[in-house]
Amino acid sequence: MCEQYDVTEMYGDFFEYIESSTSPYHTVEETYRRLEDTGFTPLAMDEEWNLGQGDYVIDVYGTTLIAFHIGDTPRDTLRIASAHTDFPGFRVKPNPMKTAKGYGTLNVEGYGGMIQYTWFDRPLSLAGLVVTKGKDSLGIETHHVDFSRPVATIPSLAIHMNRTVNEKAVFNKQKEMLPLVLMRNVGADYESDEVALQHLLADEIGCDPTDILSYELTVYNADTVDPVGFDAEYISAPRLDNLTSCYACLQGILAAKQQQASGIRMICLFDHEEVGSRTKQGGASMLLPNIVRRLYRALGFTEEACEADIAKGFMISSDVAHGYHPNYGEKNDITNYPTLNGGVVLKIASSQSYAGDAVAQAIVTDLCNTHGIQHQIFVNRSDMPGGSTVGSISSAQLVMRTMDVGLPLLAMHSARELMGTYDQLELNKLMIVFLGEV
Repeated sequence: MCEQYDVTEMYGDFFEYIESSTSPYHTVEETYRRLEDTGFTPLAMDEEWNLGQGDYVIDVYGTTLIAFHIGDTPRDTLRIASAHTDFPGFRVKPNPMKTAKGYGTLNVEGYGGMIQYTWFDRPLSLAGLVVTKGKDSLGIETHHVDFSRPVATIPSLAIHMNRTVNEKAVFNKQKEMLPLVLMRNVGADYESDEVALQHLLADEIGCDPTDILSYELTVYNADTVDPVGFDAEYISAPRLDNLTSCYACLQGILAAKQQQASGIRMICLFDHEEVGSRTKQGGASMLLPNIVRRLYRALGFTEEACEADIAKGFMISSDVAHGYHPNYGEKNDITNYPTLNGGVVLKIASSQSYAGDAVAQAIVTDLCNTHGIQHQIFVNRSDMPGGSTVGSISSAQLVMRTMDVGLPLLAMHSARELMGTYDQLELNKLMIVFLGEV
C-alpha cells in the first residue's frame, strides 16, 4: 500500500516545482535556476554565441525556456522535447481596481479555456512581472513578483439567490467573476482606488509606486498540492496542465548532462499554448527553427548539415491527455481510453491535432517497451472533437518527425486537476531515456 507520507517524500521535489511555478515567468525562473545550479551556462538571445561541448540555457522573454546539451559528437543525433509553461486562468487588466459599497474587486480577463465554475470560492493569489523605470526608456527594469499568499477570491452567489445554478452553470467573466481583493475602511487606506494595486506591487518589490510602468499578472490558484485517495493513488493540484510535462522535460535534460549523452539534446518550454501559440515565444513562431540553426552555425556546421540533422531528428511534444472518467465513460473512444496510473499516453489523431505518424508512434512505443515504461493510447471519439497542442505546430515549423505524448488527467483545465500518483514517474523515465540515455 502507498501511504500519503511516502507519496509526499517520493514527489517532494515535484510538489515544490508546482508550488513555485505560479505563472509562466515563475515556471521559467524555477527551471532556469535549477539548470544553472547544476552547471548549465546561460546564453542570451541578443548576444553572439561561442559554443562547444557542454550545457546551455536560454530565457526567452521571461516566459519561454530553451536548454540544450551538446555532446562529444554533436551530429550523432538531434533530439528535442517540448512542453508549455502557461495555464488557463485570469490575467489582470490595466487600471484594475473597481469598488462598490466598500468592496474592492479586480478587473481581470480570462486566459485560455478554463472551467469557469471551478475558480469560485478558492484562495487566489497574484504572480508575474512588474516593469519599472530604469536609466532610460530602453533601459527599463523587470521584477518577478509573487504574493505567495491568498490575496483574492471569487465568491459564489448563494443558491437562494440563484436557484438554477445547479442546472445551468454559465457565468459572465466581466460581471460575475471579478476577484474580491479588499474592503474599504478596513485595510490600508489608499489615496484612490486606481493606485491600490500599484502600491501593493511596490511594497512587494521594494520600489516607489510611481516607478511602476506596467505589469503582467496571473491570477493563480493558491491551493497546495495534495495526495488523494485511500492509498494516495491520486494527486490533486493546480497547474498540472502542463507543469507535469515541464518537470519531466527538466529531468530529461538534466539526465543528458549527467550521462554526457552524445549528439544534441534539447528542451523547449513554450509560452502561450493555451491561446494558440502564435506569439514571438510560442510554438508557432520561428523561435525553435532559429535556435537550432543558430546552434549549428555556432558549432561551425553548414546549413546543409543542419537541415539533414533536422530531417533525421526526433521530437517528443509533451502535454496532458484526457484520462478515462468513471462517471462519464461514454465520452471516451470505445477501444482507446487511457486511465490514471496507466502510464504515459501516446496521443493520436488522424486530423493531426496531435503530432505523429505510424513511424513516430512505433519509435516511442519501442522506447517504452525496451525500457519498461508503462504506456497507453488516447484517440478521441469519432463524433467528438478534442483539443490540440503545440506538437503539430512546432513540427510544421521545424519539419521534424514528432510524437505527442502526455500524462492522463481528470478535470483538465479546472482550477484544480487530478493525476495518477505514479504516472509522473513514467513520464520522467521516458524523457530521461529519450534525452539522456539512448
